[in-house]
Amino acid sequence: MLVPSYGAGSLTDLPGSLLAALGLREPNTLAIEPADRICLFLVDGLGAELLRAHPETAPFLSGLASRTLTAGFPATTVTSLCSLGTGLTPGEHGMLGLMLAVPGTGHLLNCLRWTMPDGLSMDPEVWQPAPTVYQRAAEAGIDCAYVAPAEFEGTGLTRAVYRGVRHVAAEAVADRVARAHEAMRERSAHVTVYYGDLDAAGHKTGWGSEEWLRQLGIVDDMARRLAEGLPPGSALYVTADHGMVNATEKLDAESVPELVEGVAMLGGEARARHVYARPGAATQVLEAWRERLDGKAWVVSRQEAVDSGWFGPRVRDAWLGRIGDVIAVPHADLAITAPGNHPIEALFTGYHGSLTRAEQHVPLMEVRT
Repeated sequence: MLVPSYGAGSLTDLPGSLLAALGLREPNTLAIEPADRICLFLVDGLGAELLRAHPETAPFLSGLASRTLTAGFPATTVTSLCSLGTGLTPGEHGMLGLMLAVPGTGHLLNCLRWTMPDGLSMDPEVWQPAPTVYQRAAEAGIDCAYVAPAEFEGTGLTRAVYRGVRHVAAEAVADRVARAHEAMRERSAHVTVYYGDLDAAGHKTGWGSEEWLRQLGIVDDMARRLAEGLPPGSALYVTADHGMVNATEKLDAESVPELVEGVAMLGGEARARHVYARPGAATQVLEAWRERLDGKAWVVSRQEAVDSGWFGPRVRDAWLGRIGDVIAVPHADLAITAPGNHPIEALFTGYHGSLTRAEQHVPLMEVRT
């Protein structure tokens, strides 16, 4: 089990260090050197272990100075984006998984799609009220831009984690590179460029597949082009939100009687399941899940996960109800699926979320001019 190294080399440490490099009084835990402008290239799913396995497909990235960070728990996009957007641990910012219980409603919030059933809605600034690093940077006179597809502008997730940025819509790779270079012309700039197709390929066909390798080549070329257009006094940092494993076994939790009994809702995702028990059934559910997944997953209670520091040194009391009564985290190449409620996820080949090195380790690569 790899407990994330919050405060000693995790994604949570990166945003403050980047702001410190731009001249703000922030903790520079990662000792980032000063720069007038910083471009952060965020590649969804570019795990450090995965990149190391294919240097021939990514020669530019593989040749850069690099260190390894931990993603945080769970190793999933919504959690990592909020850690990068706030500089807080998951236990502080509250984005503790992909599908989380909204206390008092009996419903789950999909924190990626930002959807709830029965026409219910959730205000992103209520769900994640902490100021973002982009707001702090903008107040200091730094131009903050987020270069990403137009469909992301104004979504619940964007409002939760990217408050304070200027959204720059760009679809094609060439357009994203060009828009990033334009944003980097500002006297003081913090530019984030997002690319999600590597993760999508990994989910669909598995990391290491032909399509995944094609996407890795695109990422490598995109990083090279971003670096080539940096103005003097700039720095490019390339990182990721999580890694990935390919599932060799799937367990349909909805079809196993002992995994259903006493369960009110099944949240999280296939590699980091939040299991919400019916009133009075938490102990029974914990024992049943532990017995069924023995040797294949870490199965702990909410309190055990909190006490072990999975979400960081502290979890705000207000967020505790979002966490499952039981958390099931596979360490074998197992995906705990729920086809009835999450049919698309059940069809994936690649998954992430757990505490394995392949999912937790992400690279931090640097180019400076």
